[in-house]
This record gives sequence, structure tokens and C-alpha cells, in this order.
Amino acid sequence: MRKKFIAGNWKMNLTKAAAVELAAGLAAKIGTPSVDVAVCPPSVYLDAVVGALAGSAIQVGGQNCYHEPKGAFTGELSAAMLLDIGCKYVILGHSERRHILKETNADIQKKVVAALAAGLTPILCVGELLSEREAGQTAAVVHDQFDGSLAGISAEQVQQVVIAYEPVWAIGTGKVATPEQAEEVHANLRAHIAAKLGQATADVVRIQYGGSVTAENAATLLHQPNIDGALVGGASLKVESFLGIVAGATKS
Repeated sequence: MRKKFIAGNWKMNLTKAAAVELAAGLAAKIGTPSVDVAVCPPSVYLDAVVGALAGSAIQVGGQNCYHEPKGAFTGELSAAMLLDIGCKYVILGHSERRHILKETNADIQKKVVAALAAGLTPILCVGELLSEREAGQTAAVVHDQFDGSLAGISAEQVQQVVIAYEPVWAIGTGKVATPEQAEEVHANLRAHIAAKLGQATADVVRIQYGGSVTAENAATLLHQPNIDGALVGGASLKVESFLGIVAGATKS
């Protein structure tokens, strides 16, 4: 049985004071959930958020990392640095990095390798544009991103990776895939993993859904058999809405 996993991606939002307040508010109310929970704040607030969450059930993740372990790479953060500051997870290949910052599957693959080598759990994002969905290319795009971003990585290592399916047309738009649409993609991707890496790996890998997830729609989405959690954007910036999604995962 795959354990549900709810992660909040705070993106480029909040001040330090607001980030600490949010983290402290979550820590005070999270209790002992039956699902895994993490938040991914901006890198400059990681240390403060780790401190605010100390002793709680909430883990912390980075929003990106560089593929080299150290060196003259101004402005970058290594996976080892994220681990050192207290992170357990790192988001890689988010659509905003793929489409705005032009990261390729090959770029992301090197980061996945680096994260695994450092001991972090990558949250690998995949997902199609609206034009690709309308052209019937969803499965092909998701398979290509999965295969390319994990090229050369063993089945055993892939079992340590969390996949987040995020239809680009649903991120921050208020639009959300229906539970049936989301489940169809998740089930298709799991079948693809089984064909490529074996059923044992497909049975273990957690696949989150992301794209305008709210406290109101979380339980219905997360009730689907192949949806193992959520990567949450805007709704993760408020204590009650994020904890509502955690509660929805618990009910599902």
C-alpha cells in the first residue's frame, strides 16, 4: 500500500516572516497525520522554515538543485547543500522550469542523479500543455518526460523517486483535471512504468497530482486508486487550505 504524500510548493512567494509564520502555524496544527507531508519554501527561507518545523511531522524540500556537487557555479545550490540544511526532498523538472527556464529532460536527468547520490528524494514533475492535451498527445508527452528525465537510472533508484503529474494547463489557473482525467493519466503512467521497469517498481512509485488542488477537491481526487498524493501550489500558502488537503488525503 503506497502511503499518500502531500507536498506544498511555495514557489517564489512570501517574506521570511510570513514563511516562518506559515510553517509555525502548520507545525502547531498538523498533529500526527497518516500521510507524508512536506513543504518546499524558497531557498533563502529554508533554514528558518526547517527551524520552525522542528519536532513536527512536516518535512522540508528544495524547489531545485544543480547537478554538480560543488564548484564555481554562482547562484546555484547543490543537492548536498539542501540535505545539509535539513531537506529531505527536492522538486525537479517543474513545468515552470521546463517551459520558462528551458530545462530539458537531459538537464533534469543530471539533477535527479545528483539528488539521489546526495540522499535526497526527488519529486520529478511531468505534464502536458493544453495544446498537447487537445492534440491527444498527453500520454506521449508524459512518457517522454518520464523516460528522458530518468534515463539510465535503475529500477531500484526509480523506486526512490516521487513522480508529480501536473497538467500545465491546470497549474495556477483554477482549472483542474476531473478525477477521471487525472486517474486516466496516472494509471497510464503506472502501466508505462511497469512495462519499462517492472511491475514491482510500478507498484512502489508514488505518483502525485498537481494542478489547482484545493481542500474542496482533494478528497475526490485522492480517492482515485493511482493518485498517491498532491503537489500543491497556491493552496499551500495558507494553513487551513493546506491542512484541508492533508485531511482530504487522510480520508481517501
